[in-house]
Amino acid sequence: MISQNTIQQILSRIDIVEIVGNFVKLKKRGANYLGLCPFHNEKSPSFTVTPSKEIFKCFGCGQSGNAIKFIMEHEKYSYVEALRWLAQKYDVPIEETEVSPEVRQQQLMADSLYIINNFAREYFSNTLFNTEEGQNVGLSYFEERGFTQETIRKFQLGYSLNTWDAFTKTALAKGYNLEYLQKTGLVTVRNEQPGDNYRGRVIFPIHNQSGKVLGFGARILVKNDRAPKYVNSPENEIYVKNRVLYGTYFARHAIDKLNECLLVEGYTDVVSLHQAGIENVVASSGTSLTQHQLRLIKKYTNNLTILFDGDNAGVKAALRGLDMAIEEGLNVKLVLIPDKEDPDSYVQKIGADAFREFIANNRQDFVLFKLQISMQDAGNDSSRKSQLVNDIAETISKIDKTEDFTRQQDYIRQCSQLLKIDEQGLINLVNKFIRERFQKKEQQFNRENNNNNTAAPGMDDDLSPEAIAAMEAMENGGEPAVNFFNPDEKQERELVKILLRFGDKPFSEEDQSTVADYIFHLPYDFESLADNEMVKRILREYKVMYDQDSLPDKKWFLYHSDQDVATLVVAIMEDKEAELSAAWKDKFEIDTVYGDNAYLKDTISTTNYLILRKIRKMIMENQQEMERSTIFEDQIKCIEMHKHLKVLENELTQGLGTVIFR
Repeated sequence: MISQNTIQQILSRIDIVEIVGNFVKLKKRGANYLGLCPFHNEKSPSFTVTPSKEIFKCFGCGQSGNAIKFIMEHEKYSYVEALRWLAQKYDVPIEETEVSPEVRQQQLMADSLYIINNFAREYFSNTLFNTEEGQNVGLSYFEERGFTQETIRKFQLGYSLNTWDAFTKTALAKGYNLEYLQKTGLVTVRNEQPGDNYRGRVIFPIHNQSGKVLGFGARILVKNDRAPKYVNSPENEIYVKNRVLYGTYFARHAIDKLNECLLVEGYTDVVSLHQAGIENVVASSGTSLTQHQLRLIKKYTNNLTILFDGDNAGVKAALRGLDMAIEEGLNVKLVLIPDKEDPDSYVQKIGADAFREFIANNRQDFVLFKLQISMQDAGNDSSRKSQLVNDIAETISKIDKTEDFTRQQDYIRQCSQLLKIDEQGLINLVNKFIRERFQKKEQQFNRENNNNNTAAPGMDDDLSPEAIAAMEAMENGGEPAVNFFNPDEKQERELVKILLRFGDKPFSEEDQSTVADYIFHLPYDFESLADNEMVKRILREYKVMYDQDSLPDKKWFLYHSDQDVATLVVAIMEDKEAELSAAWKDKFEIDTVYGDNAYLKDTISTTNYLILRKIRKMIMENQQEMERSTIFEDQIKCIEMHKHLKVLENELTQGLGTVIFR
């Protein structure tokens, strides 16, 4: 919703060295800057910032991008959140585009709830540290749990006085709206009297990925059979429980660096592990994992290790739900904490180093663990064994991404050995479940669109084309199909680079035309010169602005709101291999001299290459048409077309002094 005018003001002030320098100690090395990569552990610096191209690149882990991408990756912000961060840094007032009254009302509601939650967080923290009851009850409880004051302040823990309306009176006196206070769950109304919902409880604020307080978890301290142990905020415009994992804000950097997320159940588990220096940990807060939470984890890493209490009766039920993690492409491991212990108590009992070693030595693969547990339960019961084979085949069938093909085959081999069944039979059963899921998805799509003859687009959300190819290859004992790199893509990318760097530069002094004028007035549709869809998209968007007499510079695409576009442009700007090689120029040299304006030579060389490629494609297609044709008149037309295309090819190559295809 941020206006284009605001975005342009932000982009015009961006200094990538200054921005990255806020988080990384940089040292000037020639024209670039060098530092230790913040995205992985390294001792020798391989993280480079190039001011002239406005990009960063780590030659250790491969991370690269622009200043906005750096903020998004480092702080785990969305594109809009990164823009707001930059606007605040550069004192750019944010101007928002016009939205509907309904959307505007939702935005105002969300802003109000955030403000109330922040006020409540400060109130509960102040109560904990600066009131007699807070110190004697709340602070004593945390200290008994082994939490230091530094840890308590880091997680912004608090306490709510055990009185009917201490918080409520303070909030209302400050002018906060009673309706909004109820919506956050902080205040409840009974017998028309508003009162504190969390009285007599310690408070755990729940943060979003940027550190804003979404809600609270409040734990009772005295035994009360009539009151729940925890009271959590109700869902509202900013807090949706199945989309949140406790501790994400504090764990995001550690998860990134260690490339692993530890998942526990409770708030205190997270706090204790963080205090012990094990910071790549978040909590599900006692709920079953949801798809949204799994995708949140995948934003940081593909490796998920779940720490279960050893005596947790819900382990088996949880295992069934973890099939979703497989579908999301996560590598899931399980660690069972010894009986009568949880992560909180166990790390305090054995210490951080021993706890890390315990996790490293006791990780179990999710699929194989599920199989072993199920085999123990099935015993010698043949019907339960049969059901077990179906269950494990269904789980394996959800590993359907191309990059996981080998992993899927490994599971099939290991599971067939453990189950003592024929491997090919398990392959067939896995493929049966893949087909059924595909058919179910297609039927659902057809029902929704009332078109039984239409194939479902977006099928890769459930079953990708690569998965189907992998399935067929597995049945045939071969490798999954792969798409080979288009060797001509370098020239397509070079065309984008020329437009972004030189689009507004003069091309001809005679008619005052620019490089962009030349490219967009070629005798062929500019889109037809490229095969790569993302390149076509950039060309189309550039052309729209060109038609409006507003040539975009490289910043527009380098900091594009669509991260796929921005990522490709970063790659094009940093990839020296995308530039025309000496060997290529020797083969496709143009017999014209442009003096200092070398970009003109590259412009004509690149477009010449792409046009020649297009002509040769047309020649091949025409030849195929001639071979298929059985009508004499059509054959004559094809022959005439062939002559015409060859003339074009010869005129183009001879006219520009270029030799092609020896």
